[in-house]
Amino acid sequence: MKWNKLHLKNKVSIKWKLFGYLVVFVGFMLVLLWLFQTVFLESFYKAIKTQNIKSTAESIVRNIDNDDLDSLIENLSKRNDTCIRIVDENFANLYSYESVAECTIHKMNVKDLSAMYEKAEEGGGTTFELISQDQWSEEFWVKMEKKGWDVPPPMRTKVENMVYAQLVERSDGDTVMILLNSSITPVNSTVETLRVQLIYVTIILLVLCVGLALLLSRQISEPIIKINQSAKELAKGKYDTTFAGGGYREISELGDTLNYAAKELSKVEGLRRELIANISHDLRTPLTMITGYAEVMRDIPGENTPENIQIIIDEAKRLTSLVNDLMDISKLQSGTMTLSLSEFNITQTVREIMTRYMKLTEQEGYHIKFIADAEAMVMADELKMSQVIYNLINNAINYTGPDKTVTVCQSVREGAVKLEIIDTGDGIAQEEIPYIWDRYYKVDKSHKRAAIGTGLGLSIVKNILDLHGAAYGVISSIGQGSIFWFELKTTSEEERKMLPSSDKHKGGK
Repeated sequence: MKWNKLHLKNKVSIKWKLFGYLVVFVGFMLVLLWLFQTVFLESFYKAIKTQNIKSTAESIVRNIDNDDLDSLIENLSKRNDTCIRIVDENFANLYSYESVAECTIHKMNVKDLSAMYEKAEEGGGTTFELISQDQWSEEFWVKMEKKGWDVPPPMRTKVENMVYAQLVERSDGDTVMILLNSSITPVNSTVETLRVQLIYVTIILLVLCVGLALLLSRQISEPIIKINQSAKELAKGKYDTTFAGGGYREISELGDTLNYAAKELSKVEGLRRELIANISHDLRTPLTMITGYAEVMRDIPGENTPENIQIIIDEAKRLTSLVNDLMDISKLQSGTMTLSLSEFNITQTVREIMTRYMKLTEQEGYHIKFIADAEAMVMADELKMSQVIYNLINNAINYTGPDKTVTVCQSVREGAVKLEIIDTGDGIAQEEIPYIWDRYYKVDKSHKRAAIGTGLGLSIVKNILDLHGAAYGVISSIGQGSIFWFELKTTSEEERKMLPSSDKHKGGK
């Protein structure tokens, strides 16, 4: 117990876990934002410019024989801020458009163009270069002139030019070289601006993140904490505890499920107490009779008669039967009871059971009859099926009407035998029928001692029939009596031939 408490103390609350996850997520996103907007900004910028210049070259290649190529080049140059120059094999200009001042490709002489041509041939028809050069800072020079200052030579900035060359064969067989040039503007000032903006964005996002994380973690954890507190009350045996859901659908469903569980636990607890009371009654009565008759036989001369001894023996057998039934229920519920399957004549089994009720019919006026339309062979556990039939007949005897009539009907139809045990008692209300098989349930709340048996029969019947995979049920209504029934598959001639000889039981034992 101490270890569990220590273990729970080491566990982090869901509220702070959610808070931590949200803070870590926002922190991760901010780090990515900083990396993309500052560290990797120049790399992304160059990659985009590279893709742009190659896309422009592809457009020109596709339209190299177009009569309107001149206007296309002009549009592409203006739209993409790219200088374009097309020369023939002798490096004479065919098309040219300059959109950037001091363009690198337009400054190239024949020697430079020849070198680019050779590089393109070596590169499989294309070549790409980054050329750095110093460029006057025109913005700085204009500012100085406006102020009228006598200044030293204007500052220079480092500018990179992308030069892309591609060799293309025209439809007339001539090969031309397409040259494109695009300037990469320094992004240092842009990065500095973004860095300042990101500082403000980071501060604002962190504040909002902490507030939002606290709010969300509280809203999610609060109903769970309340459910946990209610669950602790339920564990103490307070079955009237209610679980408040709310907040989210899953938490509401959990609350509803726990409310249902608390209701069922309360019902089971009530039935358990009732079962204990009933069993106590069943145990007390025979024990009282055994003690009473034994004392009479000891204290009063002449009372040591066979009749009194028989009463003691009968009550002792009743106690044994009660204990056996309780053990059977325990085994069936735990799944430790196994079946010993064999083929037997269930019709003959019912007949033999009926003969054991002769004393009851003779002494107490009961009318118990058996109606069968044919002999039926089944594959089942004969001992346990006998127990099922006994318990159903005992139940019918306990609850039959004033005429004390119980009828057992057997009918054989396509591949199955059906047994119906019919009484003429008060019947069962429809809303109670689903519960009569429960191990603690009792329709008649006023305890009635069974004439034969212990009053635990229906729970045993249900579990044995479930083990056999048999269909079963009850048909009843108030004032009309009850019909308890079950069905078993009959064995065919083919199945009978496949059985070992030791498993083949004859119809008459």
